[in-house]
Amino acid sequence: MEYQITSEKHYHETMIVIYDLMNEGEANLTDADIEKLRILTVATEKFEDEVLGLKPVKQPDSISDVLELFMFEHKISQAKLADELGIGKPKLSQILTGKRKPDISFIKAIYNKLKIDPKFILDHI
Repeated sequence: MEYQITSEKHYHETMIVIYDLMNEGEANLTDADIEKLRILTVATEKFEDEVLGLKPVKQPDSISDVLELFMFEHKISQAKLADELGIGKPKLSQILTGKRKPDISFIKAIYNKLKIDPKFILDHI
């Protein structure tokens, strides 16, 4: 059965349980705790998206936007992303600013390493 959050009060109570579990430390959680955490986080995300309106409205509309979002979500720098993609920092900077078009090696890297949707890539190169 799916866990559902029915009110803002219930949401805040659920968040306290999530924080308590997270403060235990991953190594100290049982399999049951991990499953409980997964169920609670799915429910809170759904409540945040559907009731609180926290879901991002703007979807990325360029490869640069996707990469900026990826860096933000993963809390990594442009230099770290370049390293992960196996490309030079100047090349990534030029692609992000539109001064350079993505080449095949770059496209392969963002597909293989970042799992960017290939249809999105083809639609935006």
